[in-house]
Amino acid sequence: MSDFLLELRSEEIPARMQAGARAELEKLFRREMEAAGVSVGDITVWSTPRRLALIARGLPQATEAVSEEAKGPPEGAPDAAIDGFCRKNGVTREQLELRDVKGRNTWFAVIEKPGKATVDLLAEAIPAIVRDFSWPKSMRWGAASISTESLRWVRPLSGIVALLGDEVVECEVHGVTSGSVTLGHRFHHSGDITIGNADDYAMKLRAGHVIVDHAERQDLIRAGAAKVASEAGLTLVEDEGLVIENAGLTEWPVPLLGRFEEDFLEVPPETIQLTARVNQKYFVCENDKGELANAFICTANIAAEDGGARVVDGNRKVLAARLSDARFFWDVDRKKTLAEHAKGLERITFHEKLGTVADKVDRVAKLARWLVEENIVTPDLIRGGASSGAAEDKHNPGSGAGVTKEQLADWAEQAARLAKADLVTEMVGEFPELQGLMGGYYARAEGLPDAVADAIRDHYKPVGQGDEVPTAPVTVAVSLADKLDNLGRFFAIEETPTGSKDPFALRRAALGVLSLIRENDLDFNIFDAIKSAIYQGSHDISEDDASGRTWRPIYGLNAFFVDRLRQILKSEGRRHDLVDAVIPEGDVGFNVKIAIASSVALQDFLATEDGANLLAGYKRAANILKKEDWLGVEGEIARTGEEDPLALVDDPDMKAVIDAKMAERHAKQLSYTPEPAEKALMDALAQSEPAAARAIEAEDFSGAMAALASLRAPIDRFFEEVTVNADEEMKRANRLDLLAAFRAAVHKVADFSRIEG
Repeated sequence: MSDFLLELRSEEIPARMQAGARAELEKLFRREMEAAGVSVGDITVWSTPRRLALIARGLPQATEAVSEEAKGPPEGAPDAAIDGFCRKNGVTREQLELRDVKGRNTWFAVIEKPGKATVDLLAEAIPAIVRDFSWPKSMRWGAASISTESLRWVRPLSGIVALLGDEVVECEVHGVTSGSVTLGHRFHHSGDITIGNADDYAMKLRAGHVIVDHAERQDLIRAGAAKVASEAGLTLVEDEGLVIENAGLTEWPVPLLGRFEEDFLEVPPETIQLTARVNQKYFVCENDKGELANAFICTANIAAEDGGARVVDGNRKVLAARLSDARFFWDVDRKKTLAEHAKGLERITFHEKLGTVADKVDRVAKLARWLVEENIVTPDLIRGGASSGAAEDKHNPGSGAGVTKEQLADWAEQAARLAKADLVTEMVGEFPELQGLMGGYYARAEGLPDAVADAIRDHYKPVGQGDEVPTAPVTVAVSLADKLDNLGRFFAIEETPTGSKDPFALRRAALGVLSLIRENDLDFNIFDAIKSAIYQGSHDISEDDASGRTWRPIYGLNAFFVDRLRQILKSEGRRHDLVDAVIPEGDVGFNVKIAIASSVALQDFLATEDGANLLAGYKRAANILKKEDWLGVEGEIARTGEEDPLALVDDPDMKAVIDAKMAERHAKQLSYTPEPAEKALMDALAQSEPAAARAIEAEDFSGAMAALASLRAPIDRFFEEVTVNADEEMKRANRLDLLAAFRAAVHKVADFSRIEG
C-alpha cells in the first residue's frame, strides 16, 4: 500500500473558486480510480492561490486480475453479428463458449483482465482529470490556444507533482510533464523544492513559506486579526466570508492593523465596512463603545522585515482613496431630498408588463396605507383608539405607541413613496448592497420621522431565512406591501415560479410575508390582502371580467401561500397531514395565525385518547357515508348547484338555510322514537357544534377541540347500539343524516378526512 500525491500548480486561482475546485478534484479522482477498479480510502485536498493538492492514502500497488463474462448472440446467428461481438470484447471465435440460456444455446465471451500497476493507472488518470476539470471560468493560453481543442484551465497550468510512494507517476498534460519538483512562496523562497513523498509535502512547502492547508491559513487569519485588534484596544468585527477569501488570496498570511483618518467616520459605518470589505478585502474594528473605529486589518502575503509598516501604509492610501469616493457620494446625495431622488424612478423599468419603478411605488404606497387603515398592521393600542394629541414613544420609534391610526397611515404611505428613492443615488449606484439602508440614512439626515426612516431602511426585510423580521407597524406595513405587490403583480401576468426557477424571488417574498405575519401575530385572512395587492395601482384588472381570468391569479397566489406555509410548518416538525387538515383546501383563503394555532391544538388533541378515538369514529362514519353515497344537506345543496359551494363557507345566511333544511327533514322523518344512543348523539351534536363554533370565533382552538371531545363517547355508543342501515327508510335516512351532521361538525374545526391513520 502506498500514498499518492498530486499537485496541480498554476497561476493565481481566484479565491471564490477554490472550494469548488477542491470538491471537483476529489470527485474526478474517485471517478477515475473506481473506473479502474482501485479501492480509494481517505482523501485530503488542499488549495492555495497557486496550487491544488490531493493526497490519497493506502492505494494498492496493482489491481487484481479479474475475469468478466459478456453475453453474445445465440447459436446460428449471422456471422457478422458474431464477428462484431468478438471485436467488441477483444476475443476470437475460438475463445467463445456455448451455454444454455432458457433452452437456447448462446455464445459467451470470457474475458480475462490481468492486474495492472496502479502507477500506470494513475498515469492515465491524471490527464483525464485535468482535461475534464470544470471551472466557473477558464482560459486557453500559448500557441495551442488558437485551437478550440486545446486545454482549458482556470489559469495557465505550470507544473504537476505526481508521486505514488516515492515513485514519480510519469505523465504529460498540454506540454507540462509530471515530476517531484514544485515551487515555494513567490517572494520568500527561490529555487525548486523536491518532494520525496506525500508525507513530507506539507512540511517542505512550509519550509518554503507556503502553508498548503487552507483550513490552517483560515485559523491563522482568524486568530491573528483578533490579536492585532485586541493589542490596539479594539474588537474585530467578525466576518467568516472574509476569512475564507483572505485565506484563498495568501500562502503565508500575516494580519496587519492600520489606521485611516477619523474624518471618514462621518460617512455611515456600513459604507465604510462595505468599502473595506468588497474593494480591499479588509476587516474593520469597533471601539469599546461598539462604534466603528478608524482602523482596518489587511492580510499580507509576506512577513515583511519592517513588521509590515510599508504594507500597511500602502493599503491605507488605497483605502483612503476609496473612502474619499464614498464620502463624495454621501455629500452629493444629500444635496437632494429623497422625494427629489424619487422622481428618477420614472426612468427605470420595473417590468415591461408592469411599468416603471415609480408605478410600483405608487401601488405599494396605496397598499401600505390600506394595510394600516384596515387594522391589519396597527398595534392593539391604536385599534382601541388613542388620543390624537399623543406623542410617539421616542424609545421605540414607529411602534405606534401614542399615535393615531391616521398618523401611522400617513407615515406608511410616505415611507413607501420614498423607500425606492435611494436606487437612483450615487452611493447605491456604487454599492447596490446598500439599497434601503442608505435610504434610511438620507431620510434621517433630512429630518423625516424616525418611523419613516426606519421603514425605508428595513422594508426589504426579512430577506432570507434567519434574517431579522421587522416589528414596528410602519415598517411592517411597507414591507408587507412591497412583497405583496411583487407577488400579486407577477401572478397577475402569469410570471410564476416553475420547478427550480424563480427569477423574481417570489418564494422568498412569500416566506417574508409569512414571517412578518407570524412574528407580529397579525390576524387577517390572507385572501383579502392578495385581492387588494392585485387590484391596487395603475395596472388594474377589472373584477367584472366574465371570463374568470381575473380570479385565477388570486386563487393561484392563495394556493402558493398555502403551500409555503405547509412547507414552513413541516420543516418545524408538524405532521403534514395535520397542517393540511386545518388549512382550507381550495380558493377560500386562510388566516395564518389561525392555521398555525389550530394545527398545534389538533396535534395535541389527537395525542389524547379522546382524540384518537374520535378520529376512529370519524373514519368509520365517513366510510359509511361514502359507501352509501350520502352527502347530507350541505353536500346536496352544493351538488345540485343551487348555491355557490364557496358560499357554504363564506355566507352566514347559508348556515341558516342549511339549518332550516335540516330541521325540515328531521321534522318529516322523526315520526319514530329514536333509540337512546341515537338521541344521545343528536343531543351531543346540538351542544358541541355551537360550542365549537363559539370557540373558533374566539380563536380558542383548545376549546374547540374540547367541544369535539364531547362527541367521542356518543359516537362510540351510537356505533355499538344503533343499526345505521335500518330496514325502515325513514330511520336509515335520519341516521345517515346524523352521521353527515357529525362529519360536518368535525369539519368546521378541521378536515379529519385529510388526517392519516
